[in-house]
Amino acid sequence: MSFETLLLSIYVACMAGGALLFAAWMANPRGVPVWEYIVAITIPVWSGLAYLAMAFGYGTVEIAGQTTYWARYADWVVTTPLLLAALWMTATTRTKKGPHVATLVALVAADVVMILCGLVGDLSVGTARFVYYGIGVVALVLIFWIVWGPLRRVAEAQDAEVASTFKTVAAYLGVFWIGYPLTWILGPSGLGVVSQPVDTALFVLLPIFSKVGFSILDLGLLRKMDPVERPVELA
Repeated sequence: MSFETLLLSIYVACMAGGALLFAAWMANPRGVPVWEYIVAITIPVWSGLAYLAMAFGYGTVEIAGQTTYWARYADWVVTTPLLLAALWMTATTRTKKGPHVATLVALVAADVVMILCGLVGDLSVGTARFVYYGIGVVALVLIFWIVWGPLRRVAEAQDAEVASTFKTVAAYLGVFWIGYPLTWILGPSGLGVVSQPVDTALFVLLPIFSKVGFSILDLGLLRKMDPVERPVELA
């Protein structure tokens, strides 16, 4: 077994463990809506399946001598919108969600643009590769603006407990999401400063923390919150 296959196998095991943990928590939800658990379970299941394909030697394509792990993008285009949906649900914990659906749509749209730009950039050569990378980074900045602007205000308008929980999990997710474009640009897809094994290791560690780690933190904090029977109205 190669070092890369070992890393990918460890990742799949971590995703399986996360899914089982969230399923166990769902059996005793402690006031957290079941949809939040379903989202938390779906994320590691889908991601684990994508990385399992890479562990078996699939999920890659070679363009102009450069290997692109398209299975990563197949993972990210599903799981990153779900992570943003989980964050949105945390921000709207104690208010009616309907008026804030547009914020969720904007987050998901920017996220899909970011992921697809990363994929096209990875499949491109020359200047086009970095143009698409730059557009993806702009989309990530837009995501951060929505999260720390409109979405933060929704959380703060409810109560201190919701605001504190939201800010904690948003900051946690943001730190690890910054690591993705940094790894991309420094790895073989970008400038080639780090080797392929290091690139693989980083793209194993980052999603473990940003997927399973995020959901453990998010659900853990939500399970500790005092349940509120009726959502509050926001102006």
